[in-house]
Amino acid sequence: MPNNTFDPNAAALSGSGIYGLPCGSDEAQIIIIPVEWELTTSYNRGTVDGPAAVLEASMQVDLCHHDYPDLWQKGIWMDRFPEALRAVHDSLIPVSERIIEGIETGETETNPELFAPMYRDIKMATEKKDEWLRSRIAHWKSKGKVVGLLGGDHSIPLAYHQYLHQEGVEYGILHADAHLDLREAFEGFEYSHASIFHNTLKFGNVKKLVQVAIRDYCHQERDLTVSQPERIKVFYDRDMRRRLYEGESFKHIVDEIVAALPVKVYLSIDIDALDPKLCPNTGTPVPGGMEYEELCYLLNRIKESGKEVVGFDLCEVSPGDNDWDGNVSARMLFHLCGVAARD
Repeated sequence: MPNNTFDPNAAALSGSGIYGLPCGSDEAQIIIIPVEWELTTSYNRGTVDGPAAVLEASMQVDLCHHDYPDLWQKGIWMDRFPEALRAVHDSLIPVSERIIEGIETGETETNPELFAPMYRDIKMATEKKDEWLRSRIAHWKSKGKVVGLLGGDHSIPLAYHQYLHQEGVEYGILHADAHLDLREAFEGFEYSHASIFHNTLKFGNVKKLVQVAIRDYCHQERDLTVSQPERIKVFYDRDMRRRLYEGESFKHIVDEIVAALPVKVYLSIDIDALDPKLCPNTGTPVPGGMEYEELCYLLNRIKESGKEVVGFDLCEVSPGDNDWDGNVSARMLFHLCGVAARD
């Protein structure tokens, strides 16, 4: 990142890019695409403003990363989410809320004709968003960039997996989350945040799904993992904790996780993989979960193993009433950039 006047030790200047970096898209090795979208969220909303919260908090992140001290020199640049798509999203929030209300009252069952056009509008808008996102990913990839997504709810990376499918890339996914996200059309939404990996596994080029920190799931999801043991490997949070409590090392467990992944890996991180004390405002917080340094250690070991990171996302960041979630997430995003960056 050529800039002879930039001082990485100084405070971030007003109007500078993410993490206070002075680079533009041409100089940056890493491009972050913000995706302001959460139309299928049914519990705590707010992830639509996650990218803005992370951007603001990033200005307080010191640039000498402990594991990747030269990361800032590679350049990180944050793209823009189209205002027109954000307007479409916001216009459909009342529609989404009406559907959720209908589910809770049973109206979607007793009067499905009323809700069918609502579901259709949300599906069409989501497909329009995904079309834009696929083209944006392809644009930056064609320029040799490392591309990461910043959500938004966990439905957003489907477009990345669609892109990788179109390109014929064979890879595995490291999915850190409190939830399995394997539901089929949850609450009637085909592109639900809770269905992201049910939809992604439809692509044959996805060879492995390795899920960690999982602690909240339904019978349908569990049955799917049991039916595909060669393709889906789950490291449940409680099982991991029991192994630790009984004297096994975290390193040994991480060795198993890394060994289960193929050479090419996509990193999909839901912030609620972490203990909710680190992300109290996320969409569906669940007790338990990983400590910040545990997740960083796992990600570092994936990089140290020599695996190629083909893409990544950080989702479900919700700012709430303070800057804590944005603060933690800005630091996790910085670490993800370090893991995904090319040497």
